[in-house]
Amino acid sequence: MPHIRTELPGPRARALMARDAVVTTPSYPRDYPFVMSHGRGTEVWDVDGNRFLDFEAGIAVCSTGHAHPEVVAAIKAAADDFVHVSSDFWHERMTALAERLTRLAPLGEPALAFLCQSGTEAVEGALKLARYVTRRPRFIGFLGGFHGRTMGSLAFTSSKYTQQLGFAPTMPGVTHVPYPNPYRPLFAGADQGQAVIDYLRMLFERSVPPAEVAAIVVEPIQGEGGYLVPPEGFLAGLRALCDEHGILLVFDEVQSGVGRTGRMFACEHWGVRPDIVTLAKGLGSGVPIGAVVAKRRYMGEWKRGAHGNTYGGNPLACAAANATLDLVEREFAALAAKSGAYFKGRLHELAAAYPCIGEVRGKGLMIGMELIGQDPACAPAKALCDRLITRAFHNGLLLLACGTSTVRFMPPLNVSIAHIDEALALLRASLDEALQGGTA
Repeated sequence: MPHIRTELPGPRARALMARDAVVTTPSYPRDYPFVMSHGRGTEVWDVDGNRFLDFEAGIAVCSTGHAHPEVVAAIKAAADDFVHVSSDFWHERMTALAERLTRLAPLGEPALAFLCQSGTEAVEGALKLARYVTRRPRFIGFLGGFHGRTMGSLAFTSSKYTQQLGFAPTMPGVTHVPYPNPYRPLFAGADQGQAVIDYLRMLFERSVPPAEVAAIVVEPIQGEGGYLVPPEGFLAGLRALCDEHGILLVFDEVQSGVGRTGRMFACEHWGVRPDIVTLAKGLGSGVPIGAVVAKRRYMGEWKRGAHGNTYGGNPLACAAANATLDLVEREFAALAAKSGAYFKGRLHELAAAYPCIGEVRGKGLMIGMELIGQDPACAPAKALCDRLITRAFHNGLLLLACGTSTVRFMPPLNVSIAHIDEALALLRASLDEALQGGTA
């Protein structure tokens, strides 16, 4: 089946975009003119009938692909029963999801769950819980991190300065430190993870009283900052540092969780247990839902009315999440590990043929491909990255970037090997076209 049948954007897409421009905020960071009509699995179609392979999956949200029949059936069944009841009351799907999340959460002891609608709300809940139980005002975040756009989570978000531009002051008390990046080291020495731990110890000695720090908030694999995989020992070092000073460790698994890396949680690759974990994105296969899961000894301190919401535990969202977890536990996490290893291997082959590919990194189906220039050597190639994303769209492949010049691959967890091979062919053609468009 051909991918592109019309010019892009096509006439129907242009008409809808023109209507949208009159009534919708310009703040949405839309990278290219894709106007979706429908999707099935890894394939999506625009309103003009053009077919695309979706390797951005709603920013790692459509974990089970588009319109998976089990997820759709679960949502329809829930809607037949009732569409909403506030979190002031109980229902089976909400309790079943909380049971499941507290069983799966990598906390190592009994846990409690709080359900919400998004990743930023999950992070806000984690921040409130950390302050509530520690009675401490400060936090540690990481440069390059993305944790949301509401005022508390925005104080941690630092993957692009535009995200905070015009909104200062955000929530006070957050100190940012570098996230370890072995490919682009900021510190001397081979072990960038240990160097960051040493830097934190220096801060605790000189400028940030550790007895005032409520929590360290970190992505086990950094998402928007460049799909950075931390060095061995880094997360364990954070755990030890937190234990030493009575600081809570919060893992933001909004993008990396729910099977994305080939495990239910990315932190399981290193065997490190947090005190609180936040979830969203892939949890509902596209239906808005988030969750805070914390050790019972902490979340159990919340008194009645200490935190709440109207839509938390929405029956449609809980139905989608339960169906998603069925699939991820049953087969999709294992599929992500297997197909991710194949995909990463093929990308390494591509890198051997293209000097502009500086590094391929990631776990499971959370893979980054960093593009570099030749003059100066290994400089981030942002212009090339932007051209590649655009050319890929025109060739029928949906991608997004992260970091300064990293292409990220986050297809549905059940993407087929055939679709991976097809995407690689489109990627190679798009890279050739992007390279012809000018120097990096």
